[in-house]
Amino acid sequence: MNFDLADPASGSTTNGLYVETWGDGTPVVLVHGSLAIGNDEWEAQRPLAEQGFALRVCDRRGYGRSESAIGEDFLADAEDIVELMGAGAHLVGHSYGGIGAMLAAARYPERTLSLTLLEAPVTAVAHDDPASRGLVDEIRAMWTSDASDRDFVVAFLTAVGSDPDELGPDLLASAVDLVPVFRQGRPFFDADLPLAVLTAARFPKLVVAGGHHPGFDAMCRALAREIGGSFATVEGAGHEIQFTGEPINDLLVGLWGGVTTAT
Repeated sequence: MNFDLADPASGSTTNGLYVETWGDGTPVVLVHGSLAIGNDEWEAQRPLAEQGFALRVCDRRGYGRSESAIGEDFLADAEDIVELMGAGAHLVGHSYGGIGAMLAAARYPERTLSLTLLEAPVTAVAHDDPASRGLVDEIRAMWTSDASDRDFVVAFLTAVGSDPDELGPDLLASAVDLVPVFRQGRPFFDADLPLAVLTAARFPKLVVAGGHHPGFDAMCRALAREIGGSFATVEGAGHEIQFTGEPINDLLVGLWGGVTTAT
């Protein structure tokens, strides 16, 4: 699978995956999380396209304009991310999207310019922290609940620290429509992550928490230590850290600065 990313002004669908490219320059792959689509989740990062970066924004399979799927799958995401990386790219994964980004980076560390994880739900760390363990247990219980799709969205967003009322009716309705993709997908807590490979990799790594939930804070701190990465907190948008715009964008540019080729 090879994606034609030559036209930065338009989106295209190749082998069922919809991709838009914003800007020209060093490639950056932005991977959205659950219950969302690419251009909605990364709109606040568009200004980075004017700073010498080509932002590759996809709708993960099952979402948006990409092909339908029974459920989301971080293994399929990893395959797509590898293709989007080309000869080398910075990777940024939010929430569930961070799992696929980690797998892709571990598979091809020589093509990974950097890895940024925005509250990726990595359950293999922070076992001893009650808040982190409680957060994971709460989401596990939701997976098999008989709640309606709308009630599930409200409960899930509240659990991860996002305010459903702040999303607006259109985004909330879109999230409700995407619940089957999420609940029938491969659960993030089943991920077997190559943490040792990421630790040994030489590319820069950054793990960011939103400063809104002690469970995520503990998980992100533990993950940063585990993989030898830096840790930062960006407050103001709950779990949707990328919505803060300038604060997270400044961190990203600081990480990416000067790293234009793989080591």
